[in-house]
Amino acid sequence: MLLDIVIGLLIAAALPLAVVAIPNTISLVATLLPPGISHIDMMRMHGLALPAMLLTVPLAMLAVRRFRAAPMAVAGLIVLALADVAGGYANSVATVGVLRALHGVGAGVLVTATLAAVYERPRWRILLAIWGAALAASMVTAQALALWPLDGADSWRITLQPYPLLTGVALVLAAAYLVLWLIAGDARRDDEDGAAADSGSAGEDPAAARRRLVVVCLLGVVVAALSVGMSFGWPWYLVIAGAVAAVIVLLAFGALLPPEPRGGRTPAFAALGTGLVILPATAQVTIIELRGVGGPGLKELWIPFAVAAVVALGAAIGTALAPESLAEKAPSLGLVAVVAGLAAIRIIVPSPSGAPLTLPFALLAAGAAVTLLGAFRLARPGSALAALALCLGGVLAGFLLGTAAQVYQLMGLGEAVPTKLMVVNRFVEALHLWALATGFVVVAIIVLAALLARRSGAATAAAAGPEPARGDGEVVIPAPTRSPEEGGGLAGGPISDR
Repeated sequence: MLLDIVIGLLIAAALPLAVVAIPNTISLVATLLPPGISHIDMMRMHGLALPAMLLTVPLAMLAVRRFRAAPMAVAGLIVLALADVAGGYANSVATVGVLRALHGVGAGVLVTATLAAVYERPRWRILLAIWGAALAASMVTAQALALWPLDGADSWRITLQPYPLLTGVALVLAAAYLVLWLIAGDARRDDEDGAAADSGSAGEDPAAARRRLVVVCLLGVVVAALSVGMSFGWPWYLVIAGAVAAVIVLLAFGALLPPEPRGGRTPAFAALGTGLVILPATAQVTIIELRGVGGPGLKELWIPFAVAAVVALGAAIGTALAPESLAEKAPSLGLVAVVAGLAAIRIIVPSPSGAPLTLPFALLAAGAAVTLLGAFRLARPGSALAALALCLGGVLAGFLLGTAAQVYQLMGLGEAVPTKLMVVNRFVEALHLWALATGFVVVAIIVLAALLARRSGAATAAAAGPEPARGDGEVVIPAPTRSPEEGGGLAGGPISDR
């Protein structure tokens, strides 16, 4: 019980810390940069955190199988802490690139380790609710949390160490987790039960696990390469083509992942839809609603953010405790709520006050929590970790689509010298265009996931063959099956409630 409490607290502290590393905020303190440093090069280096995070997840998936979640959580936080400390001494573009890549590596290890920790515990469903709510709330508030320390900043290095105190708290919790895990004997039991297992869960074909790992590795390389390439001054048509290509690649890789016995490829597509929308949408809205851009400012946005976080927690707990038949429908229902949140953004943003933004933020947070909880309840641990990689790939693709929409809208300014109001209006129009485009993509994800799940179910039924004939009075006892609630942890051991 104490170990579960520590894990829950660690998740609540670590996930916001990991997700807040994603936003690129260096442009907002560009006036504080030393003379002679290229602002464009600095923005490019500052944006390396998310590609590094995406590339780290496949390696972390392998490492967590070998070393388990507790040591990996400590390792991820140590990397983040070292990057924070070194951030105070950064003095060049190259140094910033290295430190931001380290932030991405630490964050990638941390999100993977915390999800793995959930599946290693008997009370995994409640911990999964905390994990899903924390991730949904973190994605909604990430841009605001990244911007908050910059208010009144007198050094650009604050972007490299925004929350050192929270890093310390999370590191203490991770150390406590590791100590309790060792005391409980879980390290020895894990070695006995599953050190030789190479699949993500009990009973899974090792070939399918290897296929999943290859798909996730290729996914990270392709999408990260597109992201880095687009930062080198591509012409507008290549920017748009690259963003569209990133979405197509993600959909293709989601279809290539091995299906789950229940839900088919729903976990992968649900995570992709969540990542594609939540953080990129709220990041753009937050920037547009800053006081310097004509909006109400961050201080008026905290009530909508707080409401969204509470709603996410409630939605996650409700989905975790819901009957299994309802949980199977949750990913589609959650993505519908995400689409409704995008529609609300098109209607409400820009807003002269913060209160109306409660509606889109709450819809996005609740939709993300319900989608992730419903999908990951259906998934084996290995598939859940692969879906996490697709979620991060979706975040990257969402930002690329946002960049493409902004480039398209700014082209309309022509050669005339634009005023601040003209630029702001173009960014608002870009957000509305982005919300419309991603809304259609999410609808396509819902349809595609349903079609592939139906095809997977039909193939499974055909492989099982016809039901044996029953004689009069004959009692046919079905073969035993195991759901994720009954077993299938990372070490191949039980993860059912005790």
